[in-house]
Amino acid sequence: MGDSFPRQYARTQRFTLGEPRNIAVSADGQRVIFLRSRSGDDPVNCLWVHDVALATERLVADPHVLLHVDQDNDALSTAERALRERMREGAGGITSFATDAQGTVVAFSLSGRLFVAGLISGTARELAVFGPVFDPCPDPQAKRLAYLAGRSLRIAELDGSNWELAFEEDPNVSWGAADFIAAEEMGRFRGYWWSPDGSSIAACRVDVSPVQQWHIADPANPQQQPVEIRYPAAGTANPQVTLHVVNLDGGSIEVSWDQVAYPYLAEVRWVDADRLLLTVQSRDQDSLMVLEANSVTGDTAPLWADGDAAWVELIPGTPGMLDGQRLVAAADRGGARRLMVDGQPVTPADLQVRSIVAVSSGLTNAANPDDQTVGTVTFLANPLDDPTVQHVWQWSDQQLIALTTDAGIHTAAVGGTTTVIRRLELDQPGSVTSVNHTAFLTSFAETPLVVARPSIRRYGKLDISTAVLLPAHHDGSPLPVLMDPYGGPHAQRVLASNNAYLSSQWFADQGFAVIIADGRGTPGRGSEWEREVHLDLATAPLDDQVAALHAAANEYPLDLSRVAIRGWSFGGYLAALAVLRRPDVFHAAIAGAPVTDWQLYDTHYTERYLGNPMVDSAPYHASSLIDIAHQLTRPLLLIHGLADDNVVAAHTLRLSSALLAAGKAHEVLPLVGVTHMTPQEVVAENLLLHQLEFLRRSLTANAGG
Repeated sequence: MGDSFPRQYARTQRFTLGEPRNIAVSADGQRVIFLRSRSGDDPVNCLWVHDVALATERLVADPHVLLHVDQDNDALSTAERALRERMREGAGGITSFATDAQGTVVAFSLSGRLFVAGLISGTARELAVFGPVFDPCPDPQAKRLAYLAGRSLRIAELDGSNWELAFEEDPNVSWGAADFIAAEEMGRFRGYWWSPDGSSIAACRVDVSPVQQWHIADPANPQQQPVEIRYPAAGTANPQVTLHVVNLDGGSIEVSWDQVAYPYLAEVRWVDADRLLLTVQSRDQDSLMVLEANSVTGDTAPLWADGDAAWVELIPGTPGMLDGQRLVAAADRGGARRLMVDGQPVTPADLQVRSIVAVSSGLTNAANPDDQTVGTVTFLANPLDDPTVQHVWQWSDQQLIALTTDAGIHTAAVGGTTTVIRRLELDQPGSVTSVNHTAFLTSFAETPLVVARPSIRRYGKLDISTAVLLPAHHDGSPLPVLMDPYGGPHAQRVLASNNAYLSSQWFADQGFAVIIADGRGTPGRGSEWEREVHLDLATAPLDDQVAALHAAANEYPLDLSRVAIRGWSFGGYLAALAVLRRPDVFHAAIAGAPVTDWQLYDTHYTERYLGNPMVDSAPYHASSLIDIAHQLTRPLLLIHGLADDNVVAAHTLRLSSALLAAGKAHEVLPLVGVTHMTPQEVVAENLLLHQLEFLRRSLTANAGG
């Protein structure tokens, strides 16, 4: 039997396997380090190095050889599994790595074992240490490594000897790991940082004892004990996170700041051996401060503060220090997110900064003082009037230049004079990764069986970014409609990237007009656009889906008597909301892993948009699906992974219970052993087929009556 698209889509993990990923560049720009599996359906990542001068690449570490197995997922520690879930990591093998300051030595873990490799020699070996090993990192001088084992932070010497640097007997306390909120919502996946001279480590101490205990059970295996997790739901206590500078030769100092006013520790970066930068944020997220900490005394002093009536956004890659003196940050100013240097915006108000890639200080040649490189900031941004693209920009005191101009989604990695740029295009599947625009990293990703043909539009008075996909060889007759949004904060679906539309095109080829709309609250459109969802996550996102649908109907042959909507996570919430609030528009919905009661979701995300429910619960009730369950009159399919520790299955179960109590027929598909991701091949394939069957059945029934 030949391959089908659903099977290929699942087997290739949405065509991500075989692509170069986790790209880093050595400080001298001579080596590009990256991960890539051996083929488009091989889920085991290997470590590779590209030699910039020779334009050649070589394999440094292959888990198939190092472990003599095809997969390592069964041997993962609890901490490793949790981090992979936070990072939405479905692949195996080497999924992350860390290098020394010069990019000559790399460390990684496999099946809880520690491996180190020389990037110049191209050889890897195991260090037999106390484990299971998690999140290893060489010191900047490449003399030793730090790693996590259970709740302890440990040091490993290159001869394999190892010792404990920080540990407490209290089972609620861990050292060196990122807590749930930091990893899930702040984008901080690490909890320890080497000093530049390798003499000490800044480490987080995390005490989860204040956080309420939840239990994730496996109903399919009642003989197993439920998994206990600490989940900080909106309005409840967060973990207590403190920062300490721990010296390798003994002694430590706690870094002090006003943790009552600023309990969230969002980022930590060393400036030099004596100074650290900290980003701290208030619980209500309307204020943020960047502090400079003294690594000897632990004292801190404010360098920069930002505030907003709604919330202050955390920007990836910030803060930074240019030339060791000037603070680099990003903030909303004049309606757009702008690059800030020493508190002043240096990018125009028609450019939306998305993240900082690198802050490179200028270097002076001691033999020739006139020979000096310019300090630069490399960052990603999009024009405020076109959030579907993303470009690589570079700022210096002399100029602001775009390193990419072709339409598409671009990301970058920088080291020395080498810049690696990855480009996704609308007209071609897959990606192209170039090194200094002259050499390319090979991709083994498979070519999709589906040919995506999105048409991107700007609809309505709000210019809503919208993609429309029709069946191949459509004859012009009216089509049933499938809305396919995410539609919420921090994620876009309408992008100048062909791969973003593959599953949507498959649905279109089954006989639907598929419409994807990024309404208010989604990123890329400026400060006011994002803040339209403040204290109300329901109204604007849903209204904009309706507006995009009706605008598309003026251009395309849509059968508005047969309109369905599907989505996952926030998209699942939006799909269920659509049939509950607007059954006059939407005739069926598929809600995957939906948030149904926002008081069951985590503190940092939910309180940013809806406030603290212990202070005012009205926004929570206004955005709730539970409170309007009795309004259901359309077919609704609820899908949820029973092992989900992010949007827990209680969301779907409570909505189902409320629907049943109101006498409202609906369908529930529980996914045994599945988390918020669906990386399992058989699950991913059959989920698409099951949804298609539901849509055909539900929309045909609606058309008939």
